[in-house]
Amino acid sequence: MKQRQLGSSGLTVSALGLGCMGLSHGYGPATERSQAIALIRAAVDRGVSFFDTAEVYGPYLNEEVVGEALAPVRDRVVIATKFGFTFGHDNKQQILNSRPEHIRWAVEGSLKRLRTDVIDLLYQHRVDPDVPIEDVAGTVKDLIRNGKVRHFGLSEAGVQTIRRAHAVQPVTALQSEYSLWWREPEKEVIPTLEELGIGFVPFSPLGKGFLTGMIGAHASFGSDDFRGIVPRFAAGALEANQAFVAVLGQIARDKGVTPAQLALAWLLAQRPWIVPIPGTTKLHRLDKNLGAADLELSAADLQRIGDALAQVAVQGERYPAALQARVGR
Repeated sequence: MKQRQLGSSGLTVSALGLGCMGLSHGYGPATERSQAIALIRAAVDRGVSFFDTAEVYGPYLNEEVVGEALAPVRDRVVIATKFGFTFGHDNKQQILNSRPEHIRWAVEGSLKRLRTDVIDLLYQHRVDPDVPIEDVAGTVKDLIRNGKVRHFGLSEAGVQTIRRAHAVQPVTALQSEYSLWWREPEKEVIPTLEELGIGFVPFSPLGKGFLTGMIGAHASFGSDDFRGIVPRFAAGALEANQAFVAVLGQIARDKGVTPAQLALAWLLAQRPWIVPIPGTTKLHRLDKNLGAADLELSAADLQRIGDALAQVAVQGERYPAALQARVGR
């Protein structure tokens, strides 16, 4: 597996990481624990060294699974996790909380669940408007000084927040949604990251599965599948958006690759410090996804993809209003 450095931080990881959320949270029932562990270890065997989790995935379950899976190879991998929520009495309600004392408490829990004495990359999961970002960055700076954290990251933060945080404690990576059908970061975020020397970790690089071409116009989603409340996956939008994936699929066929491989290779081609983290629960899909790391797209390929998809309007927002209000702060 090819390696990439996240910005100017010196943190080197595999060109493609593994987003572990879907093994436990967000897309239906949790994968059986032994199967999830086997998949994570298979990714290590295939050269993946970058694994993404968070306390909110479950909550807590995903960190436990990732910790158990990676404990035997801890010295070979980079583990990223996130803080930023209190979960209420039923562990379902997600309340923003980045108070310094809560960050310190959350990190102690993550260290135990991940079976490690240091977190390689610690993200603030969502910006908390009630806590100055300088206080958040300062708290993580103390955790780095104390040897419990190695690198600081932000997730779905706006450019002014990124700049303010970076001035207190250098930000190693920003994690936000970015893919062929969500290109908003290109306007302000990516230029800011380039200026500051911050790496970019796109989540949902396959459009929550849509860019694989495997989600039909009349697909439905269970009550425990996050896509059931996402406007882009609502009935009318899902049908309209088939035009987008049809264009992508035709280009992929012409290249002799899968739509997922093409979408991931396109992301890798955008900047050398971009490291997508596609997730999957299936070994054969893991193998297909990882093949994108060896797919080189020419300038002509990139031009064709950009020109073709620019002719197709994407229908629906990427988040429902309540969740959209939490991003870009």
